[in-house]
Amino acid sequence: MKNSLFIQLSLLATFLLVSCGNGSNETVIEDENEDEITPTLTLLWETDDTLITNESVLYDEATGTIYVANIDGNPTEKDGKGSISIIDKEGNIIEQEWVTGIDAPKGMGITNGKLYVTNIDELVEIDIETANISNRYAVEDAAFLNDVDVHNDRVYFSDMATGKIHFLLAGEIYLFAEGQNNINGLRVGGDGTLYGLDAEGLKKYDEKGNFEMINQEVTGGDGLIIIDDSTFLASRWQGEIYLIQNGIATLLLDTKAEDSNTADISFIPSENIVLVPTFFKNKVAAYRLSY
Repeated sequence: MKNSLFIQLSLLATFLLVSCGNGSNETVIEDENEDEITPTLTLLWETDDTLITNESVLYDEATGTIYVANIDGNPTEKDGKGSISIIDKEGNIIEQEWVTGIDAPKGMGITNGKLYVTNIDELVEIDIETANISNRYAVEDAAFLNDVDVHNDRVYFSDMATGKIHFLLAGEIYLFAEGQNNINGLRVGGDGTLYGLDAEGLKKYDEKGNFEMINQEVTGGDGLIIIDDSTFLASRWQGEIYLIQNGIATLLLDTKAEDSNTADISFIPSENIVLVPTFFKNKVAAYRLSY
């Protein structure tokens, strides 16, 4: 009996020793999981609600200036109500009507001292130093020009209604791609690669306008930001912002219940701040991105 009891106790001690060792390893794994950061957007500030129907916002890294495109009317009507405003990184409106005389400004891009903005069926060129419209480029058969981005001397812009991507180069307009259903958000990577959001999802284009799909969940996207080669931010106008990493989309923000839109977003990379034009809410909102 004593030998049997001794054997049983020895086996129990061995079992507890092994179990404790495994438990220790599991605890370490749990701690590592707890250290993982859940991607979030945290509201920092909002401007006053005087940026009427603001569709697009653009941060200029070279100067720290933030431009806001205000439709202030019907997005397809040539009524002359549209304007460009300037705000600062604390949400103060520095100049409400920096440039006027535009109809329905939407996407914006900067190159060679010029701010380019789409205006229904033309690309408007604004001299930044003088705040004057220096040129207007009519686009044949255009119907609803939308987003803009630039690479060196080339200015890309989308036509949501015709499904085309154009670019301006040396004063001439060229067709880059067509058949892109409801093409909207455009962004160019540091190597010159163009990315776009349309009804099919997030696409990566080659120099000939051919594309490969990166994500097919965020369809009908509006604003697009490139964080790195595999990480993107994409907005849907209705009130959603997604983080797309390695092709997988995570919903970061949903403001549909507040009737607050999320149109053509911009990004301050040095501070991880996402700038969001809220369209009918007439404000720009800033969020801190953690991921």
